[in-house]
Amino acid sequence: MNTKELIDITLQALDDVKAIDVVVFEVSKLTSISDYMIIASGKSKRQVAALADKVIEAAKQHGIKPLGIEGKTEGEWVLVDLGDIIVHIMYPETREYYQLEKLWSSADDRKAAQAES
Repeated sequence: MNTKELIDITLQALDDVKAIDVVVFEVSKLTSISDYMIIASGKSKRQVAALADKVIEAAKQHGIKPLGIEGKTEGEWVLVDLGDIIVHIMYPETREYYQLEKLWSSADDRKAAQAES
């Protein structure tokens, strides 16, 4: 299975459980830990856990075993490591506090600015 297919499977799983504010970042040029990061939110801690369960289940149905799962018990921020893709599922207040989108978009903006000069 290629990375694009895994992204599509992950996005469908998130959509099935009504994730909100889903974004996908290509980070392969910025870090060696993964090629893509997907960030999504759930409206409650219970939904955050349900979203993580759905992503894990969908990956396993397609022969992908997550390399790691962190934070599922707490339900504020669950990280699912699918190798080429890291999925962050966050409670909205936690997402606002950590602002991962800002972190990664800032890195993209800095890289683009350096390329232009």
